[in-house]
Amino acid sequence: MGNSVFDSILARYLPTTKVEEQNVIHEVMQQTALAGLYHGGFFNHAAFYGGTCLRIFYGLERFSEDMDFSLLQPNENFHLENYFDAITAEFHSLGWEITITRKEKKTQTNVESAFLKDNTEIYNLAFTTEKSIKIKIEVNTQPPLGFSTEHKLLMLPFSFMVRCYTLPDLYAGKMHALLFRAWKSRVKGRDWYDFEWYVRNSTKLNFKHLQQRTEQINAIKAEDFTLEIFKNLLKDKILKTDINLVKNDIRPFIKNASEMDIWSADYFLQLVDKINYSSK
Repeated sequence: MGNSVFDSILARYLPTTKVEEQNVIHEVMQQTALAGLYHGGFFNHAAFYGGTCLRIFYGLERFSEDMDFSLLQPNENFHLENYFDAITAEFHSLGWEITITRKEKKTQTNVESAFLKDNTEIYNLAFTTEKSIKIKIEVNTQPPLGFSTEHKLLMLPFSFMVRCYTLPDLYAGKMHALLFRAWKSRVKGRDWYDFEWYVRNSTKLNFKHLQQRTEQINAIKAEDFTLEIFKNLLKDKILKTDINLVKNDIRPFIKNASEMDIWSADYFLQLVDKINYSSK
């Protein structure tokens, strides 16, 4: 896989374990995919959001796996296939061969369908030289609106701009995921890690956008999803979650596991009361 661009990016991370090296390679691939999308004009129509966006552009100190995008306006006729050539060309320029396939969603429960959204296009991007590396790309073609975006600079594999959700709207998406992600007995510790990150960094939560997401996806009217109900649902979620499972899920994606020593139900309950809210 060696080439000057990859080596330049790898040198920024200095991985010390095989897991860290795999995480780094994964991130290099994500950045290359973003470069291809940029060349294809994708960000004229869509914005980057989710944990990988938070990691690459806003300094979140954990690695992330999937790439989530939202159209700026609903468009049921949108197809990511139109950007496949631009993505594959970007990887080809770095000496990598990739395959992109559309993932057929299996039948889900109503809640899972509501969260995953039947109008979300899902793709898998796999690397023929790295069989263990695969990135899931999701594009929401019928997004809840009321979000803001900004252009963020990425300088490798070259300098280019990516349209991203602003932090308050990323925060809203994360809190919706934490509350409503339908994984039954499984937990996604990355949601909890990100929640802590937002609180620690005094990020303002765009509660109005959270209400819009909840209304569109979970059929709870915005006026019924009050701040008090949100806090109560979040605290109830915390009390019903096994924090040890949360820790186990996030551990492979962070360098310093000791930062989770303080994690407990009581700790997260106190974080709820420290959430800042935007006024818009």
